[in-house]
Amino acid sequence: MAEAWRPLLGSDERAVILLPSDIVPVADLVAGVCEYLDHAHIRAYPFATGISDWDRLESMWRTYRPTTVFVAPGVALQFTRLLAQRGQLDELNSSVERLMLLGEVNTAPFRARLGRWWNADVYDASYGSTETGTLAAACAHGRQHLLPAATYFELATPEGVVPLHDRGGHERGRLVVTPLNAHARPLLRLDTGDEVSVDADCPCGSAAPGITVHGRSSDGLRVRGTPLSVRAVEEVVYGVTDATGYLLEVDSEGSYARLLLERGIGAGRDGEPEECRRVQARSEELLGLRWDGVVFVNSLPANTKSGASQKSWKRSNIREVEVAR
Repeated sequence: MAEAWRPLLGSDERAVILLPSDIVPVADLVAGVCEYLDHAHIRAYPFATGISDWDRLESMWRTYRPTTVFVAPGVALQFTRLLAQRGQLDELNSSVERLMLLGEVNTAPFRARLGRWWNADVYDASYGSTETGTLAAACAHGRQHLLPAATYFELATPEGVVPLHDRGGHERGRLVVTPLNAHARPLLRLDTGDEVSVDADCPCGSAAPGITVHGRSSDGLRVRGTPLSVRAVEEVVYGVTDATGYLLEVDSEGSYARLLLERGIGAGRDGEPEECRRVQARSEELLGLRWDGVVFVNSLPANTKSGASQKSWKRSNIREVEVAR
């Protein structure tokens, strides 16, 4: 991982590991990478009681002036919104050069939105799980590449489970992994449940296959026959609005869906009808779905943004409601 990330990092980094919990295994990985590359680093866990709350984190930020932030997307949203509410975002983002997102599926529009808020480069830093360890790492061109030296990779396709090296060009399926170095918890052909696309071409020149993670197939849902996934919904939400979060309200039969958007800090309400129109148009174009309603609200529950191990898309971004017939 250290060698995979080395091209992304400068020679004199000050890193913050900003994750929701002190027991997230990837925090130890990032700390080990920083030690190997001889970079200063601080761990900060704003959801761990008594360790590092938001006020302490803001105070540390002013003194330490981090250049690289390893952060869960949900935590990044919540911290960004908090700083914007306090009028401190423009001051505290001045030292930050890059955000390295960890722990959740995120999308290109989300990374672009976060990059504009922080005036920084944003990378989907790694992909993996507690059970498998890290399976892929970001390159300088913003792609992720599998780590075949640490894991044997296969794809579960309609034709069966097939090794990656037997496939040519662009392929899609569920990722099946056999970690090669997990001696304490050996796994053999674990089906991750994650739908992925694998491609051999990347401008960075890496020989390792590039990968795009679409998320767990079990996390999807259907509304009026239309499949929805975290990647598809966030392509709409962060692609055409300034919202800092969202919540889907659906009924048990999948015949109703309303989209609640968290109003951006300082955003006026005059432009919201036009934003709602853009959301509906983009949803029809990308998803083939027209929402029963698109509504802006002042704030959403914290669990929609809590991040990483504390966050499940289906449980935190989807709310089942009863609809009068």
